[in-house]
Amino acid sequence: MTKKIVLSREKINKRVIELGRIISKDYQGKKLVLVGVLNGAFVFMADLARSIDLEVEIDFIRVASYGHNSTSSGRITLSKDTELDLSGRDVLLVEDIIDTGRTIAFLKDYFGRQKANSVKICTLIDKTERREVEVKADYGGFVVSEGFLVGYGLDFAGQYRQLPEIYHLENPQG
Repeated sequence: MTKKIVLSREKINKRVIELGRIISKDYQGKKLVLVGVLNGAFVFMADLARSIDLEVEIDFIRVASYGHNSTSSGRITLSKDTELDLSGRDVLLVEDIIDTGRTIAFLKDYFGRQKANSVKICTLIDKTERREVEVKADYGGFVVSEGFLVGYGLDFAGQYRQLPEIYHLENPQG
């Protein structure tokens, strides 16, 4: 499979630092909980957390809708819940990519039912080509309109997460 660079390490780093500054300002005086969506968000969330100049708590949730495919199955499965009590807390959902919108809409609703004080969304990539559910990121890194993306936490069948840049993977099925 061939891959073509879409976002450089430098461009990603610059934007993550900018997001950290904005989030720090917006959540000043609040108890912020970052909830990363596993597995993809772990790289982005680590860098983002270090860029936020506030005391934050960190937790993770795991959902699945892709499996080893390049397209979403449309069915969302919760396989690991958060361990923190989010009731009355300000939650920032940290996602690597919003694609169809189904997963992030499911999670926003899920945390709302847990009586979180607020639930906002931070995504590294807002990918619009296959959007099926209308969702809007409160904090967005980059808008990418098309292509199958890997690197910086994004994967195809568990591969490529460790790459420091984001690439378009050509012919991920072949």
